[in-house]
Formats: sequence, C-alpha cells, structure tokens
Amino acid sequence: MEARLNYFKAAPGVMKAMVSLGRYLDDCGLEHSLLNLVKLRASQINGCAYCLDMHWKEARAAGESEQRMYSLDAWRECPYYTDREIAALKWTEAVTLINKDRVPDEVYEEVRPHFNEKELSDLTFAIVMINGWNRLNISARVVPGAYQPAHASPVQAAG
Repeated sequence: MEARLNYFKAAPGVMKAMVSLGRYLDDCGLEHSLLNLVKLRASQINGCAYCLDMHWKEARAAGESEQRMYSLDAWRECPYYTDREIAALKWTEAVTLINKDRVPDEVYEEVRPHFNEKELSDLTFAIVMINGWNRLNISARVVPGAYQPAHASPVQAAG
C-alpha cells in the first residue's frame, strides 16, 4: 500500500490547525487514558488502520492495559471501564455514528452526569478531531506501522 496524499505538505496551514486542536485537547483537563480510549474506539468504528496503530501504541506507552484495549470492541460486556469511561464511549459511538441516530437525547442524558459542560464540549471536540483524522488518513491511504510514541510510561521504561 502506498500513501495517496501528504496533507502536511499540500495543506500545511490546515494541518497546523489540526495539530493545534490536538495540543489543546492534550491539556484540556480530560484524562489522557479516557482520550486514548475514545480515539481507539472511534478509529475501530471507522476502520482507520493508521490511527489504530498510533493510538494503540500511545495508550500502551501511557500504561494502558492490554485487557482494556483488546476488549474495547465489547466495552458494554466488560467490567474493565469506569462509569465515566462508559459514558465517554457511549458519546463517542453516538457522535461517530451520527448518521444512525443523530445523537439521541437519551444518550446525552446518560452522559451528562459524568461531564460538566466544558468537559463534554472538549470530549465532543476530541471525537470530532479523531473522526477527522480517521477520514484524512483513510482517504490519503496513510500507511500504518511506522509510528512510535514519543514517551514510555515509567513502568514500561523500567521493565
């Protein structure tokens, strides 16, 4: 497989804006472990091999357990996720699959107690961002596999 497009080269201004949004979200106050689960789940739904490779590696480097990542497709059936993470995964699926049910009120009502307005706004932007990256990477046929995280968790570095 060969990449079709290099958006960083062809549209650097837009890509700079995308990267800036990512930096904002990294520092917005939402748990990085929660954001990693959201990125992985949306990328599973969208079938983005590049983003799955990247965010799986990022989550592992941050100390996420294999069990939680392997079970992410079946999160509804597993006891491994907190109520807040479950709410984030419900929201991720509703926003990612927006053409299915248009983000139903009942999903919003289930999610709302777990996030204040800023957090839910930031979570929604994180979902929009990963869906955007998924679509960019899939359309450009960005080749997965070469990405390496910039940091390793202290547990991983010691082991």
